[in-house]
Amino acid sequence: MEERVGALLTAVLERNGLHTDDLISLWFTATPDLHSDFPAAAARRLGIVDVPLLCAQELDVEGAMPRVVRVLAHIESDVPRADVAHVYLGAAAALRKDIAQ
Repeated sequence: MEERVGALLTAVLERNGLHTDDLISLWFTATPDLHSDFPAAAARRLGIVDVPLLCAQELDVEGAMPRVVRVLAHIESDVPRADVAHVYLGAAAALRKDIAQ
């Protein structure tokens, strides 16, 4: 969990030219099969310590992709919405082929 969530957060920040000071809050969801750690704990270990974090469980939908962590980042930015880089790593890129980088 720590390695993958760390990679996801690092990619989100780098691809959007963001720093931790730009973060307002982060909301993580994880599929029900992921229950060994909180995704937010990885963010804290990455140095994101002064930002509110929330973890929740995805709906348990039959046939849904397993082992997926999502993050919704609320940020301060002047970047137009059309220029925001949405990050999907590994197999999760198949979830949104229209916007996956």
